[in-house]
Amino acid sequence: MAHTTRRMSSHHKETKPDEKHPKFGNLPLSTSGPQGCALTGTALLNTPYLNKGAAFPPEERKTFKLTGLLPQNVSTLDQQVKRAYQQYSTRADDLAKNTFMTSLAEQNEVLYFRLIQDHLKEMFSIIYTPTEGDAIQNYSRLFRKPQGCYLNINDVGRVFDDLAQWGGPEDIDYIVVTDGEEILGIGDQGVGGILISVAKLVLTTLCAGVHPNRTLPVVLDCGTDNEELLKDELYLGLRKPRTRGKEYDDFVDTFVQSARRLYPKAYIHFEDFGLPNARRILDRYRPEIPCFNDDVQGTGCVTLAAIMAGLHVSKLKLEDMRMVIFGAGTAGTGIADQVRDAIAADSGKSKEEAAKQIWCVDKPGLLLKSHEDKLTHAQIPYARDDSEWEGKEGHDLLAVIKGVKPHVLVGTSTRPKSFTKEIVQEMASHVERPIIFPLSNPTRLHEANPSDLNEWTKGKALIATGSPFPPVKYEGKEYEVAECNNSTCFPGIGLGCVLSRSRLLSDKMLVAAVKALAAQSPALKDPDKGLLPDVENVREISVQIAKAVIKQAVKEGLATEKGIPEGDEDLEEWIREQMWDAAYRPLRYVEMRGAGRHARGEMGVAGAAAQV
Repeated sequence: MAHTTRRMSSHHKETKPDEKHPKFGNLPLSTSGPQGCALTGTALLNTPYLNKGAAFPPEERKTFKLTGLLPQNVSTLDQQVKRAYQQYSTRADDLAKNTFMTSLAEQNEVLYFRLIQDHLKEMFSIIYTPTEGDAIQNYSRLFRKPQGCYLNINDVGRVFDDLAQWGGPEDIDYIVVTDGEEILGIGDQGVGGILISVAKLVLTTLCAGVHPNRTLPVVLDCGTDNEELLKDELYLGLRKPRTRGKEYDDFVDTFVQSARRLYPKAYIHFEDFGLPNARRILDRYRPEIPCFNDDVQGTGCVTLAAIMAGLHVSKLKLEDMRMVIFGAGTAGTGIADQVRDAIAADSGKSKEEAAKQIWCVDKPGLLLKSHEDKLTHAQIPYARDDSEWEGKEGHDLLAVIKGVKPHVLVGTSTRPKSFTKEIVQEMASHVERPIIFPLSNPTRLHEANPSDLNEWTKGKALIATGSPFPPVKYEGKEYEVAECNNSTCFPGIGLGCVLSRSRLLSDKMLVAAVKALAAQSPALKDPDKGLLPDVENVREISVQIAKAVIKQAVKEGLATEKGIPEGDEDLEEWIREQMWDAAYRPLRYVEMRGAGRHARGEMGVAGAAAQV
């Protein structure tokens, strides 16, 4: 994976780490040149984003009073990575490896991210799903030290003050907030949800270079309906059933308004809210602030990008496509929305007309207008007139496939093996290259195995999944299976919003992001390759997505940052210069008096935790 690291860090080009970029080195988020540090001795060693451990060079050891606090031999970052990887490899199981990585992040931020970069494929499932789900389920038992900001519904009056300790108006760029109700397919995890906020922010740094000490993970503790947690004497959250209704809405609003007052430039990412709230909260705040919900929009964006690549291979226009979605929850309706909006943007159709190209199937079967009160707010636009389904065989998935003859079938149902051989072959009998995406996570919940889909369609299916799968074969020919990994999409969108300081995240900005991702599909050059680019290339993917998002924000008059370059080449360099790297920068000693929060070690999780 060493080649990946070089590629992920290549944006410095000919600029040396201790030199400013001649064009953009004076930017506030510039990553070139030395950084000020007012800490010395153990205070410096205990500040993860400034600590270099055994890699402090001799001159910095003298300047910052470290000579007696470290072994004599100076390590390189590569040697530290090798040592850390050996330690990581001795851990007994995946959860122990996850805990080791958490500990490393609390000691040395650069080493933590560089270790992941060098072993990205291997470690992705450790730092994120599925292992992070195990860590969240065991949060109160594994707890060692606080990570992030804990707000609870019993203390709404303290929300503003609790948020305020994380810095000044210029200190926070990216906030991830959850209420812990619907975590990674494992349901209500209460206060343990803080770890999904932490994990998402790790991905924004790893995949898009968002500065890790300028981010803020938040959990809104509203209680929990998880009986196991309520009965657990070690549970650390509010020990009461979830609060809902007006009191809940007021709590969320207090958080949002406080965050906007304190950090007016910050982008807010809503994560793993429950089905009744996720879409509703997003719809409420989208017209007012730059915000995003990965479960709704991220899943929709990455899936739409894969669909666009599949349509290119099958030589079909988006405006002529018919799609069936099996599982019309947060993810399913989020995908439907992104596809509908893209059809409308490309064809000039209204959103209502575009929605008619999408059929949603859920627990009651095909969603119909007669279901009325059973429909969620997000499902209503996709409910069909009962009259158009009169005389059909039924309302189940097979009947819908027979009636609709879709080009695209997407599964977000969490119902394993629900894409049966009969259903898949029925679909393949009507279209030349069926586009089939079993997206439910984890793997045991997939609607179908890619090897079965490939076999049943005689190698014609264009497949993307929600988890990584090896290539599949048919009659000696190999086909790559794309992974609809949100991490190829949401970090670049967030980076674009952060750097442009966009007032909102518009529909057109999301469509621009999708097109930028789809344009990097390997299948555009070879139809047997994956429909989406590999996560290994995610830093460069994020540059292209951020560029598209920024250009669209400028076009719509939403960007508020001054001096955004117009030309593509300059804009890319402008973006790269502001992306944080897992590399040690030289430290320059500054006096504590007059030093900024960064130099004083007060930025990010570590700084706030140290003050509390």
